[in-house]
Amino acid sequence: MALYFVTGNRGKFREVSEMAKKYGLVLEQSEIPYIEIQAEDLKEVAKVGVQQAFAMLKRPCFVEDSGLYIHSLGGFPGPYSKYVYLTIGNEGILKLMSGFSHRGAEFRCSVGYCEKADEPVVFEGKVMGRISTELRGSGGFGFDPIFIPEEGDGRTFAEMSVEEKNALSHRGRAIEEFFRWYVIHRRERSGE
Repeated sequence: MALYFVTGNRGKFREVSEMAKKYGLVLEQSEIPYIEIQAEDLKEVAKVGVQQAFAMLKRPCFVEDSGLYIHSLGGFPGPYSKYVYLTIGNEGILKLMSGFSHRGAEFRCSVGYCEKADEPVVFEGKVMGRISTELRGSGGFGFDPIFIPEEGDGRTFAEMSVEEKNALSHRGRAIEEFFRWYVIHRRERSGE
């Protein structure tokens, strides 16, 4: 039985599908248009989003929401990352960062899963890093060309393969936690 990932972002779907293979999971992408609330806490955004998605889809599903938190900008754009990316993009962030020597940032991710109309389950991931001084790489999507993870080798996410990025990223960490839980949860529910 397929597990539904509700997202309109084909890049996210591609990355998460690669991770699903490791767990023997088959993902289906659903692009149902749920309303993404604006909230300071990504966990709340994921909870409300997956409840809406479940109500429309009527089957177990998950959603993912991420935010880029730049320390010298007081955590901006944070949970408003999608809007900021769509309005000023990577170039706008680099312009805002010009003149800043401290370029520390972190990516955070919340994954919400729902299989009944009750309280959804949320999983979180985080990766520390810094903002580059220029766009680098052609892979990935969103802010990937300007984010250099601390645990990496100095490349941006956009300079990495999907597998390399998944091993280090906020999304990779949250999805791994979710998939591990989901496999155990599914086994327990089937009585294995």
